[in-house]
Amino acid sequence: MLGILYSVYLNISENGVYFPDLITNLVAKQSAAVLDTFGYSNFLVVDPIDQGMLIAIDRKYIVNIVEGCNAISVIILFIAFIIAFAEKFKKTLLFLFVGYVLIYGVNIFRIVLLTVTLYKYPQYEKILHSVIFPAIIYGMVFILWMVWVRMLKPNKAQ
Repeated sequence: MLGILYSVYLNISENGVYFPDLITNLVAKQSAAVLDTFGYSNFLVVDPIDQGMLIAIDRKYIVNIVEGCNAISVIILFIAFIIAFAEKFKKTLLFLFVGYVLIYGVNIFRIVLLTVTLYKYPQYEKILHSVIFPAIIYGMVFILWMVWVRMLKPNKAQ
């Protein structure tokens, strides 16, 4: 259901004010702001060909943030698992909120780290982009799932 809603959101976003969509646009801007905070002179450029937002450091394009980089699909996967093993409404809702914020925040820092790493070590692009940095975001989700499962475990009387 959430996947369908996200698909509808993306279809509606095609002709919207923000490019490529509001969430991806926001993730790109927040990533650029964090880079700026760490002292990396950067700027964003819209990439209509690859449907993303290019982040450049020192006038060199480093990464293209596309819809798949916004972590919404990963967050939907996280939410589906938690709802499948839902407990009390308030507890579940609180955990969903905390998990969403953590995944979103880790994703921003993942993009920042990827950008800086690719800026300094472009020769490692393939392994960084396809192995290490996806492992960060999926690892975060896995840890949250394990925390949730442990929270569901009934206390044994001693």
